Amino acid sequence: MWRTLASAVAGLLVLFVGSLAFNAASGQSRWPGPLDFVRVHPWVVLLALIPLALTGLWQAPRRDRARVPLEPVTYRLPPRNANFTGRDAALRELRQRLTSMNDVATLAVHGLGGVGKTQLAVEYAYRYLSKYRFVAFVDAEHPDLVARQFVSLAGELGLAEVNSEQAIPRVYGGLRDRRPWLIIFDNGEKPGTLTHALPSGGLAGNGHVIVTTRVNGWSSRADVIDLDVFTRRESLELLVRRVPGTTAEVADRIAGQLGDLPLALEQAAGYMGYNHTAPEEYLSLLTSRLEDMIGQGELANRPAVVVATLWQISVRRLETEQPDAVRLLELCALLAPEPIPLDLFTGSPDVLNIPAADPLAWDTTVGALAGLGLARRGSASLLLHRLVQAAVRAAMPEAVRTDARVRLCRALLAAVPQDIHADPNARPRWQELLPHVIALATDEPPAECAAETAVLLRLASEFLIQIGDCSVALPLCERALAIDESLGGREAEVGFDLVTLAQIHRDLGAPERARPLAERALHLHDSCLSADSPAIATDLATLARILCLLDEHGAARPLAERALRIDEAAYGPHDPYVSFDLVALANVHVDLGDYATAVPLISRALRIREASYAPDHLYIGYVLLFQARVLHHLNDPTAVDLARRGAQILHTQLGRTHPKTEDAFALVDRLR
Repeated sequence: MWRTLASAVAGLLVLFVGSLAFNAASGQSRWPGPLDFVRVHPWVVLLALIPLALTGLWQAPRRDRARVPLEPVTYRLPPRNANFTGRDAALRELRQRLTSMNDVATLAVHGLGGVGKTQLAVEYAYRYLSKYRFVAFVDAEHPDLVARQFVSLAGELGLAEVNSEQAIPRVYGGLRDRRPWLIIFDNGEKPGTLTHALPSGGLAGNGHVIVTTRVNGWSSRADVIDLDVFTRRESLELLVRRVPGTTAEVADRIAGQLGDLPLALEQAAGYMGYNHTAPEEYLSLLTSRLEDMIGQGELANRPAVVVATLWQISVRRLETEQPDAVRLLELCALLAPEPIPLDLFTGSPDVLNIPAADPLAWDTTVGALAGLGLARRGSASLLLHRLVQAAVRAAMPEAVRTDARVRLCRALLAAVPQDIHADPNARPRWQELLPHVIALATDEPPAECAAETAVLLRLASEFLIQIGDCSVALPLCERALAIDESLGGREAEVGFDLVTLAQIHRDLGAPERARPLAERALHLHDSCLSADSPAIATDLATLARILCLLDEHGAARPLAERALRIDEAAYGPHDPYVSFDLVALANVHVDLGDYATAVPLISRALRIREASYAPDHLYIGYVLLFQARVLHHLNDPTAVDLARRGAQILHTQLGRTHPKTEDAFALVDRLR
């Protein structure tokens, strides 16, 4: 309005001066209409217009200045992270959720320690700083200190003489004149501990609250965003940008070792930058000394924070409130960073010395780990981040660690199926427990559980043979053999290790290495077991198949026939172990070119397996493919259907890219 008035008055002044000039130039004695008043009384008009012009010209800039937004005021907002990486989707979601709520919007950013919750909240504040008139950052880790920070906040808002009891409501009242505003409560615990500090009702409307927290339970008080670790692309972006000379391949492996945890990646970049460590060398240190490396390196903007100490406060709290949860955490820290079946613990509560027998005590024990963000709880499993595990392991006294390893070894041995060949449910159970067996058993075992460790390693090798992963099985079985040989007095167990190792070398295409192992196993078992022991049948069948590969078919046949007689006598004619002997004997006849004799042996083996295993069991797939090859030599047109069925089983169980699956589909193509 004032701008319009000023323009109008200025126009009149111009008209007035112009009129006087026109009058002087024309010499007229009278002007038309009201302009004649200007001619007769020019100075009266001028004196009237000058105040109006000055008033309009003075008010217009003031009104314009009032429309320029005030610079936002910040309180204790940390410096912006110049190396902030990724999180674009999370930032957009944060903004969308906050702006979609009415009155006061409260949003909790929940996640594992080190995942970047605080960095996300601070980056949000800077990215959208122009949208707010007041932004405050409050340390909420110690709830009893929050009120004192609000006293300081009140002073920032110009509120005088405010004590701790008055500070919080006075601040929110003062924020009415600072709308819209943002307050970040960093590292909050349970909602109840911050209820006194969070706005409620219509108090200071048109504001946003962000709470960063590791603790579950905020969904009843706020909208929740669960922040996960970096995507691998974000991890690579950070490492390649921060560490000169880092290739994508090495960065990918470093990110894998660090579980894509943002804090750990920042720490790694800081370590390599300060020490001028080559990325390949840093990767080697991570691989061999992870528990030491998580304490090395520092962040430029948070020099006191390292992964090694990141979760200490949570663990100390557990020690006071839920000591059984600490015992569970220590057990989980020694296992693989894969889902850990909870029935591993409930099946052996006495062995593991945890309260798994009491459903309520067990639920609160597991819930304490999930509630503090130390583990992710599934319907029947717990999952710990690999760096949480490493930090817990690093803090465990050696005696505690040894005791936990012994207990876990015995619990795992009780949990895994030991008759891998005959148990139809062995495969799924072994698939979920195998990573934990490997994680626990590959280090030098404590003397108290050395024998159990050797058994676990050999059983894991037998399972890996079944699924065709012999290259993974080889070092495990070699360790089992080394442990059993070092203990002494374990001739039978050494024989089991030897025959398993022979089977691995046979399947790896090295029958010349397999033969002496199988012969030694047979010799040991002949010396310490009865002649009709099924263990000897396994040795005989294994050696027979190896001899066939070495073109010694004449020597192989009596061994396979003897193995079949032993197992038929021990188990009966329809046992799964008999099917293995039948396949071994059929292999001898196939290598001799006697396909007609091999067919009924294979057909009998198939019937036994179809009666013993699920329709898509690998052992059925293997015998179907064997039968297809033999029938093809006999020009039987059913061979292709058998091969196709066998290949589909391997595809389902092993995946399309597994070498055995590829061989199976190649066979199907040849038989068409």
